[in-house]
Amino acid sequence: MTIEGPPTAHQKHAERTFHGDTVTDEYAWLMEKEDPATIAYLEAENAWTEQATAHLESLRQTAFQEIRSRTQETDLSVPSRKGAFWYYTRTVEGKQYGIQCRVPVRPGETAPPMDEEKPGEEILLDGNQLAEGKDFFALGTFDVSPDGNWLAYSTDFDGDERFTLRVKDLRTGEVLADEVTDTFYGSAWSADGSVLFYITVDEAWRPYRVWRHTVGTTENTLVYEEPDERFWVGVELTRSEKFIVVDTQSKITSEVRIIPADEPDADAVVLAPRQQGVEYTIDHHGHRFLILHNRDAEDFALACTSVDNPGDWVELIAHQPGTRLESVDAFARHIVVSLRRDGLTGLRVMTDGSTDAYDMTFPEPLYSVGLNGNPEYETASVRISYTSMITPDSIYDVDLVTRAMTLRKQKPVLGGYDPADYEQFREWASAADGTKVPISIVARKGVPRDGSAPAVLYGYGSYEHSIDPYFSIARLTLLDRGVVYAIAHVRGGGELGRGWYENGKMLAKKNTFTDFVACAEALVRNRWTTASRLVARGGSAGGLLMGAVANLAPEAFAGILAEVPFVDPLTSILDPSLPLTVTEWEEWGNPLESAEVYAYMKSYSPYENVADRQYPRILAVTSLNDTRVLYHEPTKWIARLRATAPRGDYLLKTEMGAGHGGPSGRYDSWKEEAFVLSWILDVVKAV
Repeated sequence: MTIEGPPTAHQKHAERTFHGDTVTDEYAWLMEKEDPATIAYLEAENAWTEQATAHLESLRQTAFQEIRSRTQETDLSVPSRKGAFWYYTRTVEGKQYGIQCRVPVRPGETAPPMDEEKPGEEILLDGNQLAEGKDFFALGTFDVSPDGNWLAYSTDFDGDERFTLRVKDLRTGEVLADEVTDTFYGSAWSADGSVLFYITVDEAWRPYRVWRHTVGTTENTLVYEEPDERFWVGVELTRSEKFIVVDTQSKITSEVRIIPADEPDADAVVLAPRQQGVEYTIDHHGHRFLILHNRDAEDFALACTSVDNPGDWVELIAHQPGTRLESVDAFARHIVVSLRRDGLTGLRVMTDGSTDAYDMTFPEPLYSVGLNGNPEYETASVRISYTSMITPDSIYDVDLVTRAMTLRKQKPVLGGYDPADYEQFREWASAADGTKVPISIVARKGVPRDGSAPAVLYGYGSYEHSIDPYFSIARLTLLDRGVVYAIAHVRGGGELGRGWYENGKMLAKKNTFTDFVACAEALVRNRWTTASRLVARGGSAGGLLMGAVANLAPEAFAGILAEVPFVDPLTSILDPSLPLTVTEWEEWGNPLESAEVYAYMKSYSPYENVADRQYPRILAVTSLNDTRVLYHEPTKWIARLRATAPRGDYLLKTEMGAGHGGPSGRYDSWKEEAFVLSWILDVVKAV
């Protein structure tokens, strides 16, 4: 049946009043998830989107097949050694989910076994079996005990990121009766594997309690409860397996408690009391705790304190403005610090007992590098992951003494991919206040630089989260059709250090949006593309960016793709009962208490600022069970766009059984990506 036109959401009068400002929200009724009228409207929107994009069906199928044909569907990760076993994940052609496995370490074996056939393979967890008959599946924790006898794992079958925790006896294959619902990501084992620490969430989906569970019993003891609603808790076992770490963090403050791993019933002891605005993380290293912190150090410094008598912090790496220290990892005889400088990631190695240090070097001008699964403490080598916009994900083992790098595996890209056929570039845009904003660009060689090429500009710009250069098989579908792909490293992210983040949050949030527009203008000015062939793409907080630039500079884009977009931020941040709201006040400000914050957020909120103007084509993608950005934000946004600016082309696509990350199975996610890629190609006229 042909649908005559897009659905029209009926309007119901609803008001909110804060700081003397009364606002009418005619689509507030769409927040009622259980209302049949809401579901009917979402289904009507899906039907309209399906019809409006029906002409792209062949292109969607082609894009999906391109992604699939370039992917080695039956594959395995590089095994990581832990104790007496090599652990790895493998995928099987036609199967949606990974299979977690291990094999015993053979006598004298030091290098990971890369042969496809692995004698003695033991399947620890098969995601395909767990997901059978389910529309969605995700793991929250996958944690093998230090002795290798137990597996703690948790599952989510709805997409709401509330997990059910279970324990499996790896010696017998039996899943114990032990079961805990409403758990969060992460867990930690005691040294002997008799006790499991885990986390539960409150009604607002805030991880706030750490529990101790004795395996094989119904005994669950509360270890710690965080009363301050700004803070989340986490729990982990140090790589040395000597301490359980209970980590409590708000957006700008942290506090760590420690429990000896061989005394799991001991009280959690505070390492350093929380101090507003001071963040720190720790790792255990022999006789000391390593402390990465920002106390009088905006871009962080590294210190240590005694395990036996924690107190004064002794400096190991002094604060260096412009070099952001991001994390520290301790090994028996070495320390590895993950950092970023000049918009690129890096790794610094320090030898125990020495002040000597060196930074690993890499050949490409743009790249991303980081540690990758290093469970062993007693080791003289580390595993790293390396990628760039033209180099597929690569796994290296690095000898920390000789500095030799051994390539263990590069992700296969089938179909004759040759990185020499592509080029990557770093350019800089000038923001309105004169700030230079980096842009990472990749294109197929030979793409014209006369302004005629189509382009996609991606952005995020919140939470100090950096969008570093990375390789994507799906992106080849764009590049091979002459599309230029660019990443705008806007303020609010962490690409250029803590100051870059601070200048794109709270009452400086608009810098994120104006930076993005400046990057779009730079692409046009430098003749990479033209506004009529440029699509902006962003998701989650990057979806807020998409909605903001749609209002700020609609003429700069031909299309805007907003995925799980945070486009009604003021409504959400005003409601402390919603998931994440209170914890978010240190990112956006608290509009409940501050009239200034209220007015500022209202001035950039995409939903609040929809007007009768000519918008670019807009596609919003959301998920009904998303806990982080609730489905009703893009739903209300699209409804208001249609009513207020009826000349535009607006589409809403809702996954009715998924969460924040969209469909969970790899084939389903490829189909979703093929859908948005075909829409992009249609908008930029590269079909």
